[in-house]
Amino acid sequence: MFATFPYISVVFAAILGLLAAALTANVIVNRVRTKVTAGDGGDARLAQSIRAHGNFIEQAPLAVLLLIAAEMMGMRAPIVIALGALLLVSRLASAVALNGSLGLTTLRQVGGGTAVIAMAAISIAVLLALAGVR
Repeated sequence: MFATFPYISVVFAAILGLLAAALTANVIVNRVRTKVTAGDGGDARLAQSIRAHGNFIEQAPLAVLLLIAAEMMGMRAPIVIALGALLLVSRLASAVALNGSLGLTTLRQVGGGTAVIAMAAISIAVLLALAGVR
């Protein structure tokens, strides 16, 4: 009934893991640059890097877990790929946008909007797989 290993989802998880590492490194670099060990010290670039990392951590882990679940439950590969790609694009857009500005930008709106769509779509895919629709 269930797939033995979620190969497609794990590829997306690994790529997103690299993005998480880059966002973490960006915070570290900005902390060293500003010599601020807690909070943002009023530095805009540090605040942006902290927010970009935080936004990623708020969204990506649950979405990846759900993507893996959908694949393991037998969701068809093209659907898993499409949902994983949507998730990846949303997280990249948000990371780039938030590192550029904390203000409302088109890229930030695209990243946030596609993140919500990706999370909802992946969740629906899991529920459909539970109902036997793959």
